[in-house]
Amino acid sequence: MQLTPGAVQDGMHPSAANIISLYRRHAQAWHKRRQGIPGEAIWMDRFTALLPAQAHVLDLGCGTGVPNARHIIGQGHAVTGVDTSPELLAIATTGLPDATWITADMRSLALDIQFAGILAWHSFFHLSQDDQRAMFAVFQRHAAPGAALMFTSGPSDGEAIGTFEGEPLYHASLDPDEYRSFLTHHGFAVIKHIAEDPDCGGATVWLAQSQAT
Repeated sequence: MQLTPGAVQDGMHPSAANIISLYRRHAQAWHKRRQGIPGEAIWMDRFTALLPAQAHVLDLGCGTGVPNARHIIGQGHAVTGVDTSPELLAIATTGLPDATWITADMRSLALDIQFAGILAWHSFFHLSQDDQRAMFAVFQRHAAPGAALMFTSGPSDGEAIGTFEGEPLYHASLDPDEYRSFLTHHGFAVIKHIAEDPDCGGATVWLAQSQAT
């Protein structure tokens, strides 16, 4: 995820507004492509190591549940997946019928439930910078005491426009110091952070834990 410094005029690239429709239109193509890499399982194991037995995990931007929700469920945990694409969730429901799947926008989520783990893997970084800043209150609201939180970002402040199925695919990131500040302010301590992890396809990963008691 190569980032261009700063934000564009009006705060974000126009492709940011097309993320939801893009994933809805190309749900089948995404499911075929999104099977994961070995490094992801390593991070999922780091995440689940912070969970109690038979924990309840909130997977934000879950897609079809493959590979990450499937991995977490396979370790004996329950998953509630949230995504804006009913087309992706239809695939998730067929493949992982024992999980709970909710069509909703993570930015306005208010489930009145606290979870032992919160995951926003390769979804959080599709939000604009301002939306990412606002998400930390959503994380805090849904985090049980001691909850694990894991998300992916870019390595530095800026925006990046990739492609999927020939269409622009928006990504954004804050500066690492700003992520640390937001995590601290909302009651999370950083457990592990690797920028552009070479063992996980170059993903920049944040693993944190709620300090609430």
